[in-house]
Amino acid sequence: MKFRVERDVLADAVTWTARTLPTRPPAPVLAGVRIEADAAGTLSLSSFDYEVSARSEIPAEVREPGTVLVSGRLLAEISRSLPAKPVDVVVEGNKVVVTCGASRFTLLTMPVEDYPALPTMPELTGTVSGDELTSAVAQVSVAASRDDTLPLLTGVRMEIQGERITLLATDRYRLALRELVWNPTVPSYEAVALVRARTLTDVAKSLGSSGKVNVALSADGGVNLIGFEAGGRHTTSQLVDGDYPPVRRLFPDETPIHAVVPTAALMDAAKRVALVAERNTPIRLSFSDGQVVLDAGQGDDAQASEALEAVLVGEEISVAFNPQFLLDGLGALGTDFVRMGFTHPNKPVEFTGQESLDGESSSSYRYLLVPIRFSS
Repeated sequence: MKFRVERDVLADAVTWTARTLPTRPPAPVLAGVRIEADAAGTLSLSSFDYEVSARSEIPAEVREPGTVLVSGRLLAEISRSLPAKPVDVVVEGNKVVVTCGASRFTLLTMPVEDYPALPTMPELTGTVSGDELTSAVAQVSVAASRDDTLPLLTGVRMEIQGERITLLATDRYRLALRELVWNPTVPSYEAVALVRARTLTDVAKSLGSSGKVNVALSADGGVNLIGFEAGGRHTTSQLVDGDYPPVRRLFPDETPIHAVVPTAALMDAAKRVALVAERNTPIRLSFSDGQVVLDAGQGDDAQASEALEAVLVGEEISVAFNPQFLLDGLGALGTDFVRMGFTHPNKPVEFTGQESLDGESSSSYRYLLVPIRFSS
């Protein structure tokens, strides 16, 4: 095998393909990136760990077609460090020689015949705006659990009904929901899929800038594989098995009390007040007519408080939150004002965004946060 490729093109492709390689692969070959050069001038790089696959196609000047398997992380590090010149790659026996300008590297090959076949990309299900997907996944994934002992909650539930996709995630302490519009190949298409939050976040970040993202869900024998494709990059992922808890019903039908506060001002104040909050201790928000007072710390410990202007509809109320969970929700809103809906001081609080102080709140993104009980 022999080919020449531009350094930046190679570095981007190898880095993207190798990004999901396992740190401790169950088999040595799974630490490799498979490189296939065809006579038509296409270089295909792929990786697979039996759960997530990645394949990137780039143009190259192929002089001798062939296939080889090399260490993915090492090739990624080498390709990023090369000078800005064309890169020549040649297979010599059981070694791969990488030459770029005055730089020359020799890598050992791995047995390509032992490498597993990548799963076939399912048939196209629909397309979604890359920017919209990136925004939606970022908003929802903040609420997904990081605890791998609860695999169901590490996923993001995708509910597809016709032209609407609803993303849901929860870690039992907060719940995020985001609705977005897409273009299904079949207008009446319906499906439910539970995708690992880490995988979905990675896909949204790496493919979202490509304009349109193609989404493919397996249909035969139930949905168990999802695929994404954009800009010559393809990735598939096994879905998480299990029945996701019925979390939609946790959102209140109505909130008799609500408050509206400038989002940025509330975030800044929460960050300052949280400086004195010891680990696992909350910050308190006390709403009264025209203001909200944030405070943290008590007794002989350091204390802080700050008052902000706020609009309150309904009776006065005080709640306490985990500071980081509060900031995660506020940061995900992306609007100038936050509307906080209350039913009871100890019941979950619903966060929605609105563009003006007296405007309508948006229902496309909802963040539900369980308050922490505190002694007054």
